[in-house]
Amino acid sequence: MSAFHDAAEDLQAEGDDSAEITAPAWAVFGDLMAGLVGAFVLVFIGVLLSQIDLVNNLQSEIAKRQQEEARRMALEKALAVPLASGRVTLNNGRIGISGSVLFDLSSDQLRPEGEQLLKALVPPLQVYLGERDEMLMVSGFTDNVPVPRNNGQFQDNLELSAQRALTVTRTLVREGMPRARVFSAAFGAEQPVASNADEKGRALNRRVEMAPVPRASAAVTGKP
Repeated sequence: MSAFHDAAEDLQAEGDDSAEITAPAWAVFGDLMAGLVGAFVLVFIGVLLSQIDLVNNLQSEIAKRQQEEARRMALEKALAVPLASGRVTLNNGRIGISGSVLFDLSSDQLRPEGEQLLKALVPPLQVYLGERDEMLMVSGFTDNVPVPRNNGQFQDNLELSAQRALTVTRTLVREGMPRARVFSAAFGAEQPVASNADEKGRALNRRVEMAPVPRASAAVTGKP
């Protein structure tokens, strides 16, 4: 009987030792699974947030393009008559007028045809700008042929383009465009739209462009 009791005690001791070994193993396994689940949740949240950002960016880009398309269509509608006549072009929101329509070579004096065209552009542009509270940037461009040294008026193409832009700006104001709605810029032979290797390309580069641009906020300018 004593021997049987001793054997039972030995088996119980071995069982206790086995339980002690098994219990930590299960605890480690549980910790490992909890860590894996936590990592999976973090990865899932990261993917979800990135997808949300992607959707938001896509929606923002779509809204921006829709706004640009609406803006382009409104400008086309405002300039329907001069566009139909072929006297002006519209590209990416920039209204282009050939230099030969407005000026003679190396001159900043408006031709009668150019003056009439600018006069016709003022009413639709004034409405368009007023509805959107925007300004009009008038930019002058030339080809890369140097201004004749004996012209006695312009030092270089940059000065010629500046004076042409200023002439157009002053004409627009004289014809009714609010002075606060228009300003001038000059680029000379920079930013050509065609090759200057032949006369056809140079004629395209001699141009004046008008582009509606956002108006500085009243908070910045201090003006209403």
